[in-house]
Amino acid sequence: MRIGTYTLDNNLMLAPMAGVTDRPFRQLCRRLGAGLVVSEMLSSNPRVWNTAKSMQRMDHSGESGIRSVQIAGADPDLMAEAAKFNVANGAQIIDINMGCPAKKVNKKLAGSALLQYPDLVESIVRSVVDAVSVPVTLKIRTGWDTDNRNGVEIARIAQENGIQSLAVHGRTRACMYKGFAEYDTIRSIKQAVSIPVVANGDITSPEKAREVLEYTEADALMIGRGAQGNPWIFREVSHYLNTGERLAPPSLMEQHSVLKEHVTAVHAFYGLENGVRIARKHVGWYLMEHDKDRQFRKVFNALESAEEQLQAIDHYFNNVLPDGEARQISPAA
Repeated sequence: MRIGTYTLDNNLMLAPMAGVTDRPFRQLCRRLGAGLVVSEMLSSNPRVWNTAKSMQRMDHSGESGIRSVQIAGADPDLMAEAAKFNVANGAQIIDINMGCPAKKVNKKLAGSALLQYPDLVESIVRSVVDAVSVPVTLKIRTGWDTDNRNGVEIARIAQENGIQSLAVHGRTRACMYKGFAEYDTIRSIKQAVSIPVVANGDITSPEKAREVLEYTEADALMIGRGAQGNPWIFREVSHYLNTGERLAPPSLMEQHSVLKEHVTAVHAFYGLENGVRIARKHVGWYLMEHDKDRQFRKVFNALESAEEQLQAIDHYFNNVLPDGEARQISPAA
């Protein structure tokens, strides 16, 4: 899989997700097998670039692998300036967001709202591509709603204006994240253009990954929610695609080690106060299968210090039986 001058280690990508794909999570997924990881989206509005949130999202210090940064906005000139700013700040690939379905993004005519206006799509793509020397990619949905699936038209516009790779989530904006992703539109897009096409949506297992790859004939897969609390999915999918065999799931020891590593990195990246708050959602995702009655999560979410969180994680895993059956436990010994 190539994007411009860059050759990826494999054809598996971590989808950009606001509030999720921060530097600690990106680097963890990269280590566990993702060929490319994409940042949280960054606004093209320069007035917010100096906020704490934006500055953290722009922090790529110490990152391994190819640095792909997603930008969002509706003004071609501002998007071009945002692309140049992020390249100067270390971005090696610029990704344009035309897939986010969130109301607060769409009401500014950004994200998937742009799919309603192909002429504006073309203006934004051309402006960003002309503004930077690095490859520019695009992420879209299949259309604005099920009566207006114009993904093929948008894909052709993207190709004609210099986009190097196109990721497609198999839902319209109106679908949000409900129901099931459909792959017919992605298959049609792949047949209509020659640039690499990346299939995205509901890829939560190695078997589903192969099914989607074979049906759409896409060049790569992008995994989003399937990686939340499960960064091992990348190595599992890679192994299955290469061998046809299921890789053994991570042991409880490895789950403990990786979760603790991730939470520690979150504390360090955000600072102890914000890190403690942000760690809670990640721990909830990791332990979703173990903590089915949510008792541990309820107590964990009340903890106020980083030390307490790490001790609670240790205690949790030290009280899980080798066969995976959890005892009645709580964070406190």
